[in-house]
Amino acid sequence: MKDILRDIGVISRALDSISNIEFKEIDLAKGQFVYLVRIYENPGIIQEQLVEMLKIDRATASRAISNLEKNGLIIKKSGENNKKNKLLFATDKGEALYPFIIRENEYSNAVALKDFSEEEIRALTDMLKRVKENISNDWSYVKKGNKRIY
Repeated sequence: MKDILRDIGVISRALDSISNIEFKEIDLAKGQFVYLVRIYENPGIIQEQLVEMLKIDRATASRAISNLEKNGLIIKKSGENNKKNKLLFATDKGEALYPFIIRENEYSNAVALKDFSEEEIRALTDMLKRVKENISNDWSYVKKGNKRIY
């Protein structure tokens, strides 16, 4: 079987490295842009939903959210029905960064898909979605305390 996860990992690390360098000028620390984008696109999201969406652990999400809040890029508000839930929103400062982050994302997509036909892009998108769903199922299984059998 072909080991596609190594290639996906290389792509992911390369793009993370690029964005961390390019986003330094807008004071976004390592990987924080992902959180800011998801919060901007999903106003009022709670941390638990962000954890599920990004497939990360709670501690990592908590640190990133705290840093974004400390830097004035997001705010937390108590939920009306559940005061324990802290709803996350981008501030004006955070919203102002969104177009820059999205331009970088669109550029990286264009570079990654250079010389691909529309049909190839559609097929790749469909296949990656299936891979993501497969991995998401395993992620959920393991996060619930289960062990995978190799």
